[in-house]
Amino acid sequence: MSVVKINVLEVPAEQREELERRFAGRAGMVEGQDGFEWFELLRPVEGTDRYLVYTRWRSEEDYRAWAEGSMRQAHGGGGEGRRPAATGSELWSLEVVQQAAPRAPGAQDPS
Repeated sequence: MSVVKINVLEVPAEQREELERRFAGRAGMVEGQDGFEWFELLRPVEGTDRYLVYTRWRSEEDYRAWAEGSMRQAHGGGGEGRRPAATGSELWSLEVVQQAAPRAPGAQDPS
């Protein structure tokens, strides 16, 4: 089964727009990585300053190859002398043990 990595980023209100701009400008760097399955940047709507960067990978090995290679290049030094938009981060690692997708219209319930 797939693995999920969620990077929890603490982002002050004045840096939110900058963080989103930087992610928008990432130019698809992860999409071509072997084993990559999904990406989402999740913006907080109330009660927290923490963004979630959700990625799903075919395997832990695929994620590590990205983290130790292309990701380091993409994040190396922030580019142009820029400081990070986030003031802190934490990485959550999870395994997918169950999943579901919407049924096709008209499909019968299997039970």
